[in-house]
Amino acid sequence: MPAISFQSVSKVYPALGRPGSSPLKALDNVSFDIEHGEFFGLLGPNGAGKTTLISILAGLARASSGSVKVHGFDVQTEFVQARRHLGIVPQELAFDPFFTVREALVFQSGYFGLFRNDDWIDELLTGLGLADKANANMRQLSGGMKRRVLVAQALVHKPPVIVLDEPTAGVDVELRQTLWQFVADLNRAGHTVLLTTHYLEEAEALCARIAMLKKGRVIALERTSTLLANATANVLYFKTDSVLPRPLAALARITGRIVELPASNPAEIEQHLAALRQAGVNVEDVEIRKADLEDVFIELMNGTAASRTVATITEAGLADAATV
Repeated sequence: MPAISFQSVSKVYPALGRPGSSPLKALDNVSFDIEHGEFFGLLGPNGAGKTTLISILAGLARASSGSVKVHGFDVQTEFVQARRHLGIVPQELAFDPFFTVREALVFQSGYFGLFRNDDWIDELLTGLGLADKANANMRQLSGGMKRRVLVAQALVHKPPVIVLDEPTAGVDVELRQTLWQFVADLNRAGHTVLLTTHYLEEAEALCARIAMLKKGRVIALERTSTLLANATANVLYFKTDSVLPRPLAALARITGRIVELPASNPAEIEQHLAALRQAGVNVEDVEIRKADLEDVFIELMNGTAASRTVATITEAGLADAATV
């Protein structure tokens, strides 16, 4: 029995009633399992269906078809049991402005029938760097501190499954490091973690296995190491103030002065460099590096890696991916 199971999950929103509008399919037959103790990443661009899938998992939305289970409990028909096994850190900062940090955690404990769990609350406060804010009113906290409290609230009933929905969006580096250290310790202790994030370097560092969504469909489901191994072998990295020739610009990922060009072998790297010289492009800080998860993500989302896209969305692939 997996920790989380999504089976043929679809979600269709009805047409808005305007002339020419049509129903919106936010999720289209999504199926995958997350095994006990996994650190699993769910990635995709805005509008891919990640938040809809998490909302269905949390019981905040109902799937149009399919089923979702947490530790074998259906999130709709066995909501109470499923919710007790689940701790969710939402994207939005939602808090009660009248409570102190400690009071918020005590009240959250009560929702799960837990009382006199002060030792665990103290451990959460210390582990998340909130010990000195325990008696501060929630209104007095910065955005990063409020985010820490949301994490503590999600963990206050010691759920075996932790869902982190964009937990580090807009927060400082210190919080990111503190959070990941604490969550990694929980994962090593046996907790299952499902992470959605736009920081792909975090997913690459933390997640053993990843699913990628595009327009509501799973387009990749594989171990992170295999995704990276199947990627373009190298990336030519450099900085320039010049305009790239059109053929290279069509291949490149450009961020300000930084240009990254995929290259599958040394000969292709030399071809890129020759084309740059011929076009009179001045380059600085030239490097050749291995492809990272961001390169894989862009290839898959653009469809340029379709021929190498993971074969694990088949039944055989799902079985292989379960052996983490």
